[in-house]
Parts: sequence; C-alpha cells; structure tokens
Amino acid sequence: MRFHEPVMIKEVVESLRCRTGGIYVDGTVGGGGHAGEILAQSAPEGLLIGIDRDEEALGEAEQHLRSFGGRKILVKGNFVDIATILAGLKIKSVDGILLDLGVSSHQLEEARRGFSFTQEGPLDMRMDRDQGVSAGDLVNNLAESELATIISEYGEERMAGRIARAIVRKRSVAPITTTTELAAVVRQAMPAVYGPQRIHPATRTFQAIRIAVNDELLDLPRAIRSGLAVLNGGGRFSIIAFHSLEDRMVKNEFRQGEGPCSCPPRLPVCVCQRQAVLRVLTKKPLRPGPEELARNPRARSARLRTVERI
Repeated sequence: MRFHEPVMIKEVVESLRCRTGGIYVDGTVGGGGHAGEILAQSAPEGLLIGIDRDEEALGEAEQHLRSFGGRKILVKGNFVDIATILAGLKIKSVDGILLDLGVSSHQLEEARRGFSFTQEGPLDMRMDRDQGVSAGDLVNNLAESELATIISEYGEERMAGRIARAIVRKRSVAPITTTTELAAVVRQAMPAVYGPQRIHPATRTFQAIRIAVNDELLDLPRAIRSGLAVLNGGGRFSIIAFHSLEDRMVKNEFRQGEGPCSCPPRLPVCVCQRQAVLRVLTKKPLRPGPEELARNPRARSARLRTVERI
C-alpha cells in the first residue's frame, strides 16, 4: 500500500515552526509522511494528533509512525471536527495544524476506490467508505441541471452542460457503474473542435464529482474556523491546496481572520469592531521547487499558505 509522497515536506515543517514539546494536528494524516517529520522535529516530547476519514490511511499511518509510540494519537474523523476531536482527547489547544487537501497516490492507484479515470473500478470516490453516498449514486440519480452545476462549479469545466446531457443520455440506457465508463462518456461529449488538451478530458469532471461526494468545499471553511478556535497564540495553521477553488477558499478564510473592517464604505467610522485573530504569513502561496517537481510531478499544482494566531 502506498500513500502519496508528502508534498513540500521541508516547507511544511518550517511553516509550522515545530518545537520540542509542541502539540500538533495533522488533519489529513494519510500515510503519515508529514506527520512523521513533524514528530521528528518536535522530539523528544512533541505530540501529534493525526486525523483521517480513510481507515486504510490510518492503518498505513499507524505502521509508518510506530516508532514514535505514545507521541502520536490517530483518530478516524473529519477535519471539520478538529475542535470536537481535541475536546474528546482532553486537549484544550495546540501549537500547529496542517491540512493537506490532496488525494493520496493509494486512493488514485487502487482501482477499487474509484477515484481514477485511467483504471477500471466501481464509481465510488468515498474517502470515508462508511458514508452512504458514492459517486455512482450522484452520477446515476442527480438531475441533469444538478450534474451540470457540480461539474461547472467544482470542476470549472466549460463543457459541463454537454457532459451532464451525455451522462443522462447514457444512464437512460443503463446505469454508469465504472470509472472507465464515465471517462468514456465525458470524452465523447467533448466537441471535436475542442482540440487536444494538456490534461485528460475527464480530469475536471472526476474532480468535481469527488468534491461533491466528500463535501470537500463545504467542509473546508468550517474546518479552518474549528482549527483557529483551538490554536494557541503564536501557533501556526498551514494548508496545502491543489486546485484554484480550494486555494481561493483558503485565501479568503485566512483574509477574514485578519479582521478587515466589514462596514459599508459610506459609513464615516468603523462600527463593526472586527478585530484580527491571525496574521497571514504567505501573501502569495509557496510552490514546490524544481527538484521536488522533477521527483514528484503530482506536486505541480500544490500551493501552501500559512497563518499565525495572534
């Protein structure tokens, strides 16, 4: 089993300013790559709470982090519930939080998980396999207009309407049950004049459906606010995003925390009394360097943003 190589690991550890005795949360622990380095840099007394919705990821993290013994606590859960999970562990506050919003290599490469359009597998895409709704449920049951909206908004796909119509036409004959079936429908829906693309024609559609299945964009703002509520003064919050929708949301949430006045421009003085709760440390997101990109091409779209709690 292989989870993705941790992206920008050096930059992440530096951004969190790991120190001995610190308490850190990896809200998307995956196979434990980032978590292992955080634990190493916070030795000998640092504590890490690793959270993930994917039981297979937690199993891999347990093996990878075994040498750190009781300095790690792994929890199955959603990063939106960071504050609740910490309260259950009797932990009031932490010194750093990391969210890596990428999909793991394991999830992409295991055909049975249904994330990849290059390998035939069931239309699943659930990060938490205990949840009820799968990609197949959405593809085969949503109205054409709902599908088009998801593909357009979450995938930023210009051909969303054509793709949604093609999906509805195909499923009226027989349900779409596999990843390769859906990828073929998307490819055939593309107009000939669309020409060759840098990415596979189904990339944005699969991204959109995955986001919808897992409520990724709906959960993200709540997760950021939940994390900020338990972050110590001087603590750092770092987030790695992999597409523009996520990154824009992270940037906007962080900017809100800086406390800009929200009063209408016509008011002569501020009456909202909003106060800053954090300081943005990355006015522009950090990107992977050329050496990392040569070693790990999947890192090419990664963007790292960090804030510090005031």
